[in-house]
Amino acid sequence: MENENKAEVESFIKELPPVEFCCVYGSTLHPNNHDKSSMVDFILGVADPMQWHSDNLNLNRIHYASWMVHLGGAKLITEVAEGIGVGVHFNPFVTWNDRMFKYGIVRMHDLIRDVLTWDRFYLSGRLQKPVQILVDNLEIAEVNSVNLKAAVASALLLLPSQFTEEDLYAKICSLSYMGDLRMFFAEDKNKVKKIVQGQFDLFQSLYKPFLEEYEKKELLRFSSSGVQGNISQDCGLSAAHLHVSSLGSTIRSRMAMELGDNKMLDESGKVIHQVVINSREEAAKCMQKVLRRVVMVSSARQAVSGLLAVGGVNGTRYLANKIRKAWKSWS
Repeated sequence: MENENKAEVESFIKELPPVEFCCVYGSTLHPNNHDKSSMVDFILGVADPMQWHSDNLNLNRIHYASWMVHLGGAKLITEVAEGIGVGVHFNPFVTWNDRMFKYGIVRMHDLIRDVLTWDRFYLSGRLQKPVQILVDNLEIAEVNSVNLKAAVASALLLLPSQFTEEDLYAKICSLSYMGDLRMFFAEDKNKVKKIVQGQFDLFQSLYKPFLEEYEKKELLRFSSSGVQGNISQDCGLSAAHLHVSSLGSTIRSRMAMELGDNKMLDESGKVIHQVVINSREEAAKCMQKVLRRVVMVSSARQAVSGLLAVGGVNGTRYLANKIRKAWKSWS
């Protein structure tokens, strides 16, 4: 993100109550994006959403849908986000200093849980793509390494024996869209390709340590034609076991319900459950099925919560913008 955009976002954040975590995501991070009319998207992590919304209503009441402010205030805002949605309340179309912002507020506990377990696969999916972290009081960037490693493992399970680096990042990027209801009618069909190509260098920086780790274990082999050349991977059963063991615990547990599990002792003597895998193809198919189901439920819940949160006018406006971009990509 350009320094000018970064300074602008940091200035805007100062207009809000204090947060524990803040990251910018989306098209703002594209190196060649100089469009000042595009909306700046970011996520805010807070210790207590209800208290934070209460403080923010005193400072920025206009950011919220009027019906939520009048009927329940901070309590209703939090209940809709956590009871109907997946724990994130978004305030879109917020105008400040001639720029448009959209920010989502989430409880830090929920953010960390999703990153580590893929319980909702909503924020974890966002953090698998390049983001610019501006506030990180709890070292989420370090915690997110678990999420990034799991993303690589998932993508490798779904990829063939040979692929390109762009294929890998596209597969990682597509994980959070599998089963997403918006992809059927309200998202650009070329979205994944545009994200990867527009932020290729950022993806490289993000995933380089994990690719090097797999290369040292001889699970990946890079061609001599350079970093953007072909990659070969070990498609054996032991490699598949390793990939599955790196997945979020929620996904592993649901795969175990489908495929069965074996109880084993780790080096510390702790009982662990290993998913029964008869073939790499079986593991990939099961993981894809489980992940698609998680994403579908989360995207549906968040869609309903989001429409309630932004109100009728802004909800219609947001959906119309999405559908317009989707139809443009298909035409």
